[in-house]
Amino acid sequence: MAEATKRIERALISVFNKDGLEPMVRELHRLGVTLYSTGGTCNFIEGLGIPVVPVEELTNFPSILGGRVKTLHPKVFGGILARSGLKEDQEQLREHAIPPIDLVVVDLYPFEATVAAGGTEQEIIEKIDIGGVSLLRAAAKNHADVLVLPAQRYYAEALLLIKSQDGGTTADQRKAFARHAFAETAHYDRAIHGWFSGFDPEAVLRTCTGNEPVHPLRYGENPHQPASFIGDLGALFEQLGGKELSYNNLLDLDAGLGLIDDLATLCKTGEEVPFAILKHNNACGAAIRPTALQAWETALAGDPVSAFGGVLVTTATIDGDTAKAIDRLFFEIICAPGYDPGALEILRHKKNRIILRRKQARIPPRRVRSALNGVLSQLPDHLREGAADMHTVTAKAPTAAELRDLVFANVLVKHTKSNAIVLTKNGQLLGSGTGQTSRVDALEQAIAKAAKFNFNLHGAVMASDAFFPFPDCVTIGATAGITAIVQPGGSIRDQESTDACNKLGIAMCTTGNRHFKH
Repeated sequence: MAEATKRIERALISVFNKDGLEPMVRELHRLGVTLYSTGGTCNFIEGLGIPVVPVEELTNFPSILGGRVKTLHPKVFGGILARSGLKEDQEQLREHAIPPIDLVVVDLYPFEATVAAGGTEQEIIEKIDIGGVSLLRAAAKNHADVLVLPAQRYYAEALLLIKSQDGGTTADQRKAFARHAFAETAHYDRAIHGWFSGFDPEAVLRTCTGNEPVHPLRYGENPHQPASFIGDLGALFEQLGGKELSYNNLLDLDAGLGLIDDLATLCKTGEEVPFAILKHNNACGAAIRPTALQAWETALAGDPVSAFGGVLVTTATIDGDTAKAIDRLFFEIICAPGYDPGALEILRHKKNRIILRRKQARIPPRRVRSALNGVLSQLPDHLREGAADMHTVTAKAPTAAELRDLVFANVLVKHTKSNAIVLTKNGQLLGSGTGQTSRVDALEQAIAKAAKFNFNLHGAVMASDAFFPFPDCVTIGATAGITAIVQPGGSIRDQESTDACNKLGIAMCTTGNRHFKH
């Protein structure tokens, strides 16, 4: 059954820019809608030969203060905010002779354009719209009864609806336009705040992040770069010891928590735990084992050199034995959901060591970063392929052990800077190639890293964050001892890589999902 529409009977129109308004006004007149308007907009409508009621006749009060106060009156806002389904509201409208308003069309004063044109302070101040913003917010709040058009760019869409629905709109349509209205007023207020703050980047950024607390940091990526964190770190961590978190610490933690949460999904509940060590946002050690101590020791063995000064993350509670083992290494941060009292005593004896107890907290649903003269925004990479997503494309299928390692390796490569190759065996990271401009270079780096720490790659598996453009990685991997591979697939030369695997007796799976990370 089609959703019922609410017909527009009265409209308030008050716009700065009259461009594109005429078709809307003519259609509303054709439909018999009573039009109310202000100042220049009222003159514009009269100039079209269309009847219009000046707001002053509705309010019985003149425009004052040079036009600063025109629509800020109970007879205007009462008509917009009255709820059609509430008896008390309707009685008050009748008592005060207030006509209900079904449509509000507002185009705000051009504050940003005035600033960009180099306007004087007084000119800029006068372009701060008060009544228009208030009208938009009131109409959007009461979208159950009122359609709001908050800018010229919405006229065409609304006009199409009004024409096709005989002057009516549905509740969902009105709600969609209300969302646009609040977006317009939020942007408008951010622009005003930016001007008042001298366009200080930190102040402007705060208005875009919900006015979260600002945490000044010692410096940014380098000592000559001032930096801060805008957000509620206290909601995510309880700091139990150590110095203040740095810019680079926070980036490593962001990378580490994403990785460890994905690894935790691979663990048998109550039987296994993950541990990871990160440097410069990449894992240099990672393992899944029955205990925190075993997971730590196995992760550390993957690259004990790079682990120096690293960031440690786990989903396990740190006990005394694990703390003793960890204490032998110099590291920047450890983050875990809990610590036994004896473990804390051991870890705290180095005063600068940062000890964090992780809390359960909401993570923003989008990833945002600055780029050029704007920002990039995307959804996080939440894809996490399991065994069922590993599609064998070779004559030989991976063994059960290889399949488990392929899933493990695929998680790790997803969290490694591109181009990336990861080598794993028995739930342990053996070597990785990170941030290389060539996939062959990434593989050779991973093999060299594994060899440096005397790992035998026979029976190991390989994961690639993107497809193989040529079969060279297959050949290099097989020579090193790799027996199973996972990669997204999708190259026009996929078959060449598959043929190479078949010739060399290697199993290969594809997932269909690329995992670039930059």
